[in-house]
Amino acid sequence: MKKILTQLTAGGTLSKEEAKKVMLDIGHADFKPAELASFLTVFLMRPVTVDEFYGFREALLEMSLSVDLGTTEAIDIVGTGGDGKNTFNISTVSCFVVAGAGYKVIKHGNYASSSVSGSSNVLEMLGYRFSNEPGLLKKQLEEANLTFLHAPLFHPALKSVAPVRRELGLRTIFNMLGPVVNPARPKHQLLGVYHADAGKLYSAMLTKAGVNHTIVHSTDGYDEISLTADFDLFINGEHQTVSPEETGFDRVKPEAIYGGDTIQKAAKIFTDVLEGKASPAQTNVVLANSAYAIMTISGKSYEESLQQAKDSLLGGKALKTFKKLIG
Repeated sequence: MKKILTQLTAGGTLSKEEAKKVMLDIGHADFKPAELASFLTVFLMRPVTVDEFYGFREALLEMSLSVDLGTTEAIDIVGTGGDGKNTFNISTVSCFVVAGAGYKVIKHGNYASSSVSGSSNVLEMLGYRFSNEPGLLKKQLEEANLTFLHAPLFHPALKSVAPVRRELGLRTIFNMLGPVVNPARPKHQLLGVYHADAGKLYSAMLTKAGVNHTIVHSTDGYDEISLTADFDLFINGEHQTVSPEETGFDRVKPEAIYGGDTIQKAAKIFTDVLEGKASPAQTNVVLANSAYAIMTISGKSYEESLQQAKDSLLGGKALKTFKKLIG
């Protein structure tokens, strides 16, 4: 590690191979806490390069618990977090809408790190039991078109870095890697990011990794299509900016998509959306995100994808999927 730290503190960067090796060594607990803290601090001081990001990702995937669900022709829908907006669980509800529309969804998620309710928090509150048993997860994917991979059950190597991350108390490179290390390796991804520069980085890395992706970022800082402002789209490296009006929906106020100050309130909004009891703003935000996810995995136009999302959510298919999964 001393050689790596000398290289990095002198302004150098890592090749993809060097980045992968150092992350593998970190996962095997080959470094002292002070060395690891120094390493992580480097990436608080400067942006990670595409090659570094790619190498780190490959190492974490290699060390993750392997899970074969019978297909990789599926999509993950996830946000990076870190936007400080505390919305309700838009991307997680969207997973049920996309699954209800007939597409396979392999959702990778965790407890919240910067908001009240992460995907694991809300699903656990609603009765979902986490598992890393491939047979059960495969059965869920076959019967409900959706399964959920609770990150801590699949990334044992990260246990060795947890104490240092807690002591630092800052968002590190591991927070950035979380959304792109789904151990089932689905071929498609809708990813929400908190900053446009992060969108460019993720898009370049996912393009390099061969993942078909759409990355979204609302220009007022949300890591999803919030309909509160225009939003950036990075579709397999191509960038465009879209207004809420172009999606067929009116703009919404930030307070209309607030997730509440408890997990219970977030869970109530979650079920309200699926049961058709939510506000128009809450419903429309879910439909917009679901439409872009369907567009990503299906290759259909936005208009066709939105219609499929509406049929799923408003026609009760998403709720039926939820009931199948939760049992």
